[in-house]
Amino acid sequence: MLNDQEKNYQEWFKKADDDELNARSILRHKDGTPTVVCFLSQQTAEKYLKGLLVFYNQTFPKTHDLLELETLLLKRMPEIEKNLHQYLKLLNRYYIETRYPGDYPEFSWHDAEEAFESSKRTKEFVLEKIK
Repeated sequence: MLNDQEKNYQEWFKKADDDELNARSILRHKDGTPTVVCFLSQQTAEKYLKGLLVFYNQTFPKTHDLLELETLLLKRMPEIEKNLHQYLKLLNRYYIETRYPGDYPEFSWHDAEEAFESSKRTKEFVLEKIK
């Protein structure tokens, strides 16, 4: 039986896996847009980071800023900056820029592949930490 902490962080990971599954399908079949893949990749990373914070019983504000979440984890794991910062920085732009029309570019399939790979790196890092 799972305790509340395990249930809570695993719920974050389940939501992240749903986003990853959808992003992977769009990439594979090109039956959506690269912009959606970029957004889902950002969401995957965000949910894995939040799940990791829950795993460590650490509170966090309602935010979509991956660099803010990274900062919250720095004291416990300084290696996050070396291992993930570049990926989180890349993904961070995809929350706002994919949600609102305006002066932002349309993202390419190359951008989508890069975002998806960054989210996978984040997932791998998080899962390694909870072993």
